[in-house]
Amino acid sequence: MAGDSETHLKDRVENTNNIIRQPFLIGVSGGTASGKSSVCEKIMELLGQNKIDHHQRQVVILSQDSFYKVLTAEQKAKALKGHFNFDHPDAFDSELIKQTLKQILQGETVQIPVYDFVTHSRKEEVITVYPADVLLFEGILMFYSQEIRDLFQMKLFVDTDPDTRLSRRVLRDITERGRELEQVLAQYITFVKPAFEEFCLPTKKYADVIIPRGADNLVAINLIVQHIQDILNGGQSKRHNGCTNGHSTPRQRRTSESSSRPH
Repeated sequence: MAGDSETHLKDRVENTNNIIRQPFLIGVSGGTASGKSSVCEKIMELLGQNKIDHHQRQVVILSQDSFYKVLTAEQKAKALKGHFNFDHPDAFDSELIKQTLKQILQGETVQIPVYDFVTHSRKEEVITVYPADVLLFEGILMFYSQEIRDLFQMKLFVDTDPDTRLSRRVLRDITERGRELEQVLAQYITFVKPAFEEFCLPTKKYADVIIPRGADNLVAINLIVQHIQDILNGGQSKRHNGCTNGHSTPRQRRTSESSSRPH
């Protein structure tokens, strides 16, 4: 009898150790250059995750920009002239985004493409992202597709003044992506602004939290950080049956890395 009890106890301990808590997915949307990546980075900073080695991070940032579709020769020629609409929903590989999110929810390791904004093409390299407790996934159209939108447990919308966004976009595209001022402005007027008004802005209504002024709004960001800290400390697992005998089940740690600079 004693031997049976010991075996039963050992099996329960092993089963408990094998339970992996489902990651908490946070979608972060907003217009181009609204400060989505800055908000994500500020959250990482306040959580102290930016000082932790990639192998030990509990929070991971991904960008929708990594999931631009591979362009045809004709589309690439248009893109090099600034005549391709990268702000349209069809520019993104939504199926790959959905597949990646579902794999992350299942605790799987995923391969994230790396997009080159200078050549308008995917690089041969990929970034490996291992299971984490919290995922911040940012992009201009993160809430456009209902299938993708419904995968997020929390949705944030970064709301920034249009003039501020335009000035940031101009500086970024010229300094980081080698564009000419005339091309940047023409693309903004022709594609970026209309796409924001048609595809991005209407999704603001789906947000759980709207963050005016982006990363400068420390009150809003601190509230979000407190919620994430509760998740990392096991509060989320206790609320969602992720506990055994009243004790939260920690995620099995794996390596995690963030992707290339977001949009």
